[in-house]
Amino acid sequence: MADIVFHEIAFLLLVAAAVGMLGALLRQPVIVSFIAVGIAAAALFDSSPETSSQISFLAELGVALLLFLVGLKLDWRLVTQLGPVALATGLGQVVFTAGIGFFIGLALGLDVLTSVYVAVALTFSSTIIVVKLLSDKRELETLHGRIALGFLIVQDIVVVVAMVVLSTVGIGAAGEQSGLVSLATVLFSLVAVTVVLVLFVRYLADPLMARLARTPELLVIVAIGWAAAAAAIGDMLGLGKELGGLAAGVSLGSTPYRDMVSARLAALRDFLLLFFFLSIGASLDLSTLTGDLGRAAVFSVFVLVGNPLIVLLIMAWMGYRARTGFLAGLTVAQISEFSLIFMAMGLSLGHVDSAAVGLVTLVGLVTIAVSVYMITYSYQLYDWLAPLLARLDFGRRREIGADDEPASRPTEIIVFGLGRFGAQLLRRLSDAGYQALGVDLDPVAIRRLAGEGFRVRYGDVTEQEFWAELPLAETRWIVLAVPYGRILLTETDPRGGFLTAIRTHRFGGRVAITARDDDEARHLADGGLVDLILYPFDEAALSAARQIADRDEEHQGLASRETAA
Repeated sequence: MADIVFHEIAFLLLVAAAVGMLGALLRQPVIVSFIAVGIAAAALFDSSPETSSQISFLAELGVALLLFLVGLKLDWRLVTQLGPVALATGLGQVVFTAGIGFFIGLALGLDVLTSVYVAVALTFSSTIIVVKLLSDKRELETLHGRIALGFLIVQDIVVVVAMVVLSTVGIGAAGEQSGLVSLATVLFSLVAVTVVLVLFVRYLADPLMARLARTPELLVIVAIGWAAAAAAIGDMLGLGKELGGLAAGVSLGSTPYRDMVSARLAALRDFLLLFFFLSIGASLDLSTLTGDLGRAAVFSVFVLVGNPLIVLLIMAWMGYRARTGFLAGLTVAQISEFSLIFMAMGLSLGHVDSAAVGLVTLVGLVTIAVSVYMITYSYQLYDWLAPLLARLDFGRRREIGADDEPASRPTEIIVFGLGRFGAQLLRRLSDAGYQALGVDLDPVAIRRLAGEGFRVRYGDVTEQEFWAELPLAETRWIVLAVPYGRILLTETDPRGGFLTAIRTHRFGGRVAITARDDDEARHLADGGLVDLILYPFDEAALSAARQIADRDEEHQGLASRETAA
């Protein structure tokens, strides 16, 4: 019997690998491939009861590990740093999506409780997918990338609250106690877990992890064991395995070793999630899926179009440009693996049936697959929709964060891009006595530098009409301090728009631009418009090498004098 289980799981892994390779060619995340394998396996493959039991166990372990990693990376500081925009877009998107989704569910003939579950499931977006795509595009540090990460963290917090609510309901549903007794039980359990977590974080987490970090392999095993044990304890307390795994992650999230643990467990998480999607596929009644194609299409369009529109409108109301809101909004144009976990919890509690789980699974397949291309080609999509979206720029002036500089102060140098390099360059130029003006699309950077007393202006280098507002006639240098790596100078590349604007406005001064390496520098210099290529990384490395060499000479000189004495 053990051989049969091994053979069946080995076959499923081979199929998953093949489908995953096909998905990679289509630029699809592994989640899509895993869901597809789960549905196909349920339709074409009759597994033995023993195999189903093993898959179920690995699925539960995978969910516990996933939530452990979520707790491990739950960065509350990011939410506090972004402040109002993260909370407003995160909570606003959840409220509006859940509210509108609920009424869509009722209109499509779902009952009230199923409509609630489906509507809440539609509010969760996949942090894993979004971070991967933004990282590949080098947009994690952009304004819309940081805003997206902020409201994804808010969504993760909503997931925690939703699971706590489900756990509370689950205690009452599973036992024969009264509602008040059930509520008292779960509240006592939550208080007890919170107290234990606070004490663990305060007194044990750092010294324990520091000792384990001496043996990285042991650190990984302990992390897995802690996640599984906490999930089991949460289940025994009636809080659920999911909440237990999440609490285990939170308990280690304050330690300096969380990133190392997270990186080492990411591959194992993806492997175990395969079995979760296999178990989801095995639990689906495929005969009901064809009947839900219409509903799945309606909900998919709502998520793909409605979710980004909700974020776009909220950010426009807060004073952000349509471009920023659009690029941030595209990151919520899909549902996540948490949506399926949420529905699976509802199924285990008897609140929804397998048809509802299947409906959300179909929506997940469609929205994840389509949103990958929407995020990948976000700039092209914006260019296509720009005339329509321009009407939503009514709050743009609120995003500026600093008044225009007085005309009496002539501008000698304009620095576009106020990231780490650009902001430091602006400071150094001002210290050297130059009248420098900084320009950026990020209101956070604008407000920070304006608070330091520097001359700054909010603006987009790709917008031709913005250049007409700049004091180009008196400016001697323009510097583009935007590190964009090896990409072509197209109209969707800020540097392409930068060089196009220079040609259009016939700027008579000199132009400096940043490059990562010589190949990129040659590409930039081909047009003949660039007078100076800046190498931020090379210059920083050269300065560091000089400092090390100077210190080394001082040390050797001191040692020689001591020897002579």
